[in-house]
Amino acid sequence: MARRSPQAASAATSAPFSLRPPTRRNLRWASGLVLMAYVTAHLLNHSLGIYSFAAAETVLRGVQAFWHSLAGTVLLYGAAATHLALAVVALWERRTLRMPPLEGLRVALGFVLPLLLIKHLAAMRGAYLAYGIEGSYVRVVWGLWEWQGAAAQLLMMLAAWTHGCLGLHFALRAQPAWRRFSHLLLAVAVVLPLAAAMGFVSMGREFQWSGVPPVVLPTPEQAQALGTAEDAIKWLYGLSLAALLAARWGRNSFARWSRQPMVALSYPERTVQVPRGWSVLEASRSHGIDHVSICGGRARCSTCRVRVAGPAEHIGEAGRDERRTLERVRAPADVRLACQLRPRGDIEVTPLFAPLPNEGRPAPVGRFGHERDVAILFVDLRRWSGLSERQWPFDLAYVLDRYFATVGAAVRESGGVPNQFIGDSVMAIFGLECDLPTACRQALRATELIGQRMDAWSEGFEAQFGQRLEFGMGLHAGRAAVGEVGYLETTTFTAIGEVVNTASRLQDHSKTASSRLVVSLFAAEQAGVAQAMGTAEMLVVRGRSEPLAVLYASRDTVPL
Repeated sequence: MARRSPQAASAATSAPFSLRPPTRRNLRWASGLVLMAYVTAHLLNHSLGIYSFAAAETVLRGVQAFWHSLAGTVLLYGAAATHLALAVVALWERRTLRMPPLEGLRVALGFVLPLLLIKHLAAMRGAYLAYGIEGSYVRVVWGLWEWQGAAAQLLMMLAAWTHGCLGLHFALRAQPAWRRFSHLLLAVAVVLPLAAAMGFVSMGREFQWSGVPPVVLPTPEQAQALGTAEDAIKWLYGLSLAALLAARWGRNSFARWSRQPMVALSYPERTVQVPRGWSVLEASRSHGIDHVSICGGRARCSTCRVRVAGPAEHIGEAGRDERRTLERVRAPADVRLACQLRPRGDIEVTPLFAPLPNEGRPAPVGRFGHERDVAILFVDLRRWSGLSERQWPFDLAYVLDRYFATVGAAVRESGGVPNQFIGDSVMAIFGLECDLPTACRQALRATELIGQRMDAWSEGFEAQFGQRLEFGMGLHAGRAAVGEVGYLETTTFTAIGEVVNTASRLQDHSKTASSRLVVSLFAAEQAGVAQAMGTAEMLVVRGRSEPLAVLYASRDTVPL
């Protein structure tokens, strides 16, 4: 597996950031945010028409003062040119147009949108640049008051807004904060264009009732010149887009007819042949192989990553965007992003994430699941080795059965899933069907129930076995991959990630800390009980690069 040499990595790290050219992903992101801000401001401005035309017009003047300035013009049109150029490059690089419906809608809207905007830009910005005629809501609303013009205006706004919202959704939907507020964001995405349409209609009604305010309009000659320019730009853009699509078709057809060398991609269950230059993600989609890609193939989310095996010259080096994402998730050297990897020869690939079927349980593709925010609780019996030396195996089996039943019932009653019973330890997952704060509260509720029930059992246990029941617990929260792991038919549903390792270490630390429960400060804050649990201490946890703030609970309850 080829990856940057340590010297190259060191050089890249030590180079000043300002000297590095921006990556394609950063350019796409920055330009998209500028355009989204422009569209959002326009919709908000339109919405003010619900209150009055005067309010909308006053705000419009202030907005125009910025966008008509040199800095605003360079920012806006530079962002538009950059975004469109990157879209053209991305379309050219695509070897197949097979993609999920929402991703296809986003791409289609992105290329149709300029055709819808050209008329508006020619009439507003063109008139300003050529003849000094300022844009006005009188020109926009009254000039488009007939249903054909109004429908075109509203369609243009809706297309721009939908394209931007989909772009943000694909870029950020893997982020916990985005998922946490997704319902609120969806409401905003629906309400804002509706409010803008209502503002448009309200201003038109106001003009009908109170008369149309005076406004400077282009002369017939000026209007004809603007119309001619509009038609020319539309034809130029349409022909350029058609030429791009024709060139793509010609390139792909030539690759098939000329019998260019094919690349064999060996998946766990089948092998497919694709022309050289295809990405692994495109190969998966073209051959109907389930492959997760939350961000739409932008090297951002890492959910399309695959484990790769093959000669280094067949794999090639990762680009800057891909390296940054792989380093962020601490991927091993044999893992690459399927959306960026374009093999030059035969290789083996194993997708590491599987899509979720309708019932919500991870599919067994690669027996790996999906990432989500969870709370992980470890419970461990103390002095088990000493007990094992003195008791018969059947007595030990009885103790373990009752211990597992006690802990498992408390976990399930609290909303968690007890999923691993190893030796004298139990691991439980919380958050498979709720948000992280709820999961942390559930986990702390489970520790309370476990403490109460283990103490109740301990009295009789001491009389029978000569020692009290002692146990420790560790709780941490964070992002993990949940799914099925194992070999052949022997699999188990579990969680994998730093959060699991840390929770286990916290449980180990409860022995030396003489504490029944060690919980990370982050998990306690998510549950809303951090202040009630005292002062946090910094703990060096094996396997973590930085110390972790933790809290201790010596009793069987925690404040909830």
